[in-house]
Amino acid sequence: MRPTPTRTVADQVHPASASAVGPTRSAPAIPAHALPHRTPAELLSLARRGLVEAEDLRLDGLRYATAHLAALRAAAAVLAARARPVPARRGRLTNVWVLLTMVAPELGDWAAYFAASAGKRAAAEAGIPRVVSTREADDLVRAAGSFVGVVELTLGLTHPSLLDEMVA
Repeated sequence: MRPTPTRTVADQVHPASASAVGPTRSAPAIPAHALPHRTPAELLSLARRGLVEAEDLRLDGLRYATAHLAALRAAAAVLAARARPVPARRGRLTNVWVLLTMVAPELGDWAAYFAASAGKRAAAEAGIPRVVSTREADDLVRAAGSFVGVVELTLGLTHPSLLDEMVA
């Protein structure tokens, strides 16, 4: 049995392409204004960079917020890959975690986890002192890293360092 070639994050998969990660006729319809304007590969690359940045930060609140942003970018990559844009009036703001659950129900537990941490992220970004402990920041950085890895595998866009970790 031959192994299936793996795409890397460097491969530019456009959301509108007919590839395995592109939208299909059965893809959930999402208002076009709620979808990202970058490719899944670009968003995952930004998420990986955000994780590296979060690991280097000393302030717990900032580390927490930066890791949460990396998870948001990974969720946006799933939306870019799987959702079908439809025209709609701009109404209320749409929560990315709700959209993620619609587009990728298998990631619903992740969506619930990060949705629950969004309030702390907002408080940390607002500069409220001691809203996040060192342990909470460390846990979120690890969780965001795992989530980005799951998204990469889900979309077939693997990160070279993720493969190295799996082999080692």
